[in-house]
Parts: sequence; structure tokens; C-alpha cells
Amino acid sequence: MQRGQESLDAVKVRTLPVQVAAHLTRRIVSGDVEDGRGPSELDISREFGVSRVVARETLKILASLDIVEVAQGRRVVVRPPAEWDYLSPLLIEWMPAEIVGELLQELHQMRVLLEPELAAMAAVSVTDETLDRLRGEVDRMSALEADPDAYLEVDHEFHMEICRAADNRILDRIMYSARWLGTASRRITNEAPAALCRATADHTEIYQALVARDPDRARAAMRKHLSNNSTLLAEKEQQTKRAARRR
Repeated sequence: MQRGQESLDAVKVRTLPVQVAAHLTRRIVSGDVEDGRGPSELDISREFGVSRVVARETLKILASLDIVEVAQGRRVVVRPPAEWDYLSPLLIEWMPAEIVGELLQELHQMRVLLEPELAAMAAVSVTDETLDRLRGEVDRMSALEADPDAYLEVDHEFHMEICRAADNRILDRIMYSARWLGTASRRITNEAPAALCRATADHTEIYQALVARDPDRARAAMRKHLSNNSTLLAEKEQQTKRAARRR
């Protein structure tokens, strides 16, 4: 059996181009490419036994993730990893665990840079209607501390409400685009003992600062909340790297 066919048989729930794109992405990540050359339509068709239409769609997926550059009449080129679309849920799904851990650390750095200032901006412009929604979300968090998956959804919405209250469309889109990584990050930080109880207390403190319409207090409360998560993410990344070295 061809190595490409082994991968296709392993996953049946994805469309064929997505399955092939996943296999090729993992191969590229592992460094199994020659001189930065990506696979052509013909290469893909031959290895995986798929039609040229499937091969073409596969390359479109890889190009949409900025993994390869496809130009008419030229060979397919693998782009530098720094340029890949790490905000795509597909790409995150296909990355090795140790790289995902690094990306979550980088996401956290972004959140530390942006979210305290978003909270300060929101404190100045937040409406009573938004405060009512935030109050409801804090109440739901308190009731959902035994249900991490449901808690995660409310947690995400709480932060997006603050982002929307800051009234900056560009920052709103940046935060929204990072939601897949944000979900992965919250799943890790929510695993720690009493993590959800502490998170509810942090969110309550942020909410109270917004009610007071105090930007300095809101900034400090958000920074404290994010700081509480830093250690948990760092510990998880180290565990993942140790496991990878043992393999």
C-alpha cells in the first residue's frame, strides 16, 4: 500500500482534498521536502491515486493556508513557516503538539499586549446593555464551574463582549480570528484544580471594574487574569516537549 493511501484510509470524515492536504502539511512540517519544492498536481495525483481535480483542490487548500505558493507555469514552492496562517483551525489541527504549545504561548503574549488595553477602552465606552450581558455571563460562569466545555463558551463570549465594547473593529477582528487558538488555550488553563472557580473570581473583578467605568482598574484586573494563566500554559508546554523528546 502506498504511504499516501495509508493516510487516506485512516481518516474518512474529511473530504478527499482536505485529507490529502493534511497529510502533505504534516510532511512539510517534518521537513520532508526537497529544496523547498512543493508537490505538483501530477505529484499528488500519482501518489494518492486521486484525480487532477482533487489534486488541484488540495493545492488550493495549502495555498489558502499560505503553506505553498502556486503560480501558473511555475513549480509549487513551500513558503517559509513564519508566513503560514496559524489562525486557521485546520492548520492548528495538523500541527504537532509541541508546535501547538509554542503557538499557545505566542497567543498568550498577544492577549497580554491587547486585552488589558481593550478592557481599559471598554471601561470608558461600555453601555448599560453590555454590562447587563456581562453580568449574565459572570452568573452563568459561576453556575457552570462543574461543566468545563459549557464554561469555555461563556468565557469566550465574555471576552468578546469586552472587545466589542472597546469599539475598535480592527482589534475586534484580530481577537475573533484567534478564537480557535483561544479555545485550545482555555481548555488547558481550565484543567488545573479549582481553575474555573478562580477564573470566575477574575471575571467578576473585571466586570466590577467595568461597572465602575475605571479604565486603570479594568486594565489591572485583566492583566491579573491573564497572568494567572501564564504559568499553566508554560507548564503544559514543557510537559508536551518532554513527551515529544521521549517519542
